[in-house]
Order: sequence, then structure tokens, then C-alpha cells
Amino acid sequence: MKREFAPERLNVPGFAAAAATLEATDPVPDYERLAAELAVPAPDALVRWAAHGEERPGADGKATPWLHLEAEAVVPLVCQRCLSPVDSLLSVDRWFRFVADEATAEAQDEESEEDLLVVSRDFDLRALIEDELLMEIPVMPAHDVCPTPVQLSSSDEDFKAAEEAKPNPFAVLGALRSRKPEDEK
Repeated sequence: MKREFAPERLNVPGFAAAAATLEATDPVPDYERLAAELAVPAPDALVRWAAHGEERPGADGKATPWLHLEAEAVVPLVCQRCLSPVDSLLSVDRWFRFVADEATAEAQDEESEEDLLVVSRDFDLRALIEDELLMEIPVMPAHDVCPTPVQLSSSDEDFKAAEEAKPNPFAVLGALRSRKPEDEK
């Protein structure tokens, strides 16, 4: 009999013991925090992911649950040069080792190369997928070549004309300095 696993309530120890695999293709709007980062709504954008569980011997010789996660999505982000949407590939390929509790995770985090998570019988795999994709968002998304010319000045002609039309606040001080002392009497 084959066990069924649900990504919203994943039994991590059982998933790893069964060396099971889950994979799916979900619409990006299903991942609310990721969708909030987009330059424009992307109802047709997809998140493709696969998760594979396995057990490996731990330091104490007992079986330790591991999860290999692969996920990718192409999403429209804001180009930091031209401020128009730029399709960006977000790609995750990461191993996670599960430990008994937060204290163990914190104690072992510095020396371990893999990411550590707390083992659970109702682990939200989709939340992990979303977290990992959010961390893959580039700091400065940009086109290789922007589709529109990029204006490289800090202001335009209308701005300059408006600034020139304003009276100079220091002109009043200059007028005071140029007065002669006998004018004050």
C-alpha cells in the first residue's frame, strides 16, 4: 500500500522513511507573499516544485529525516534601471535536515552546511517553498538590455524651470547686507 502525503500537512518522519516524492505545478497567485512582490499581477505564472524525502544516519546512529527541495518560477519583478517589469527566474535546489526542536537547530546551525528545520507531523511544505523562493528574489532585478531608453538625469526641464521661478531665500539676506548703516536711522 502506497502512503499519500499532503504538502500542506506533511508528516516529515513518514515522508522521509518512505523515501517519498511529491511534485506539483501551482499558480504563483496561490503564494500570496510571493505574488505581493511582483511588478504586475501574473495569473499565468507557475511555481514548479518537487520534494524528495530520505533518511540518513545521524550522529547518534539513528535515522534522521532529510528533504531535498527543488522549485522554480519565472516572475515579473521591477527592473531597477527602467522601472518596468522584468521576468526573473527564481530557482531553489536545497537540502534540509530535520532536528527534534528549535534549541537543537540553533545549536547545530553554525556547524552544519545544510539548512536545519524542526521535525513535524504537519509541516507546511508550500510555506517552505514560498520562503525559499522569496529568498531567491534578486536584490537588484534588471533587464540585460532595458526595452526603453533609461533617463540618466535626476530631473527634467519642467523641474528646472520651476526651480528657477522660485525666489531665492538668500536674496533677502543679500539685500540686508548691502544696506548702509545710515539707511537704518
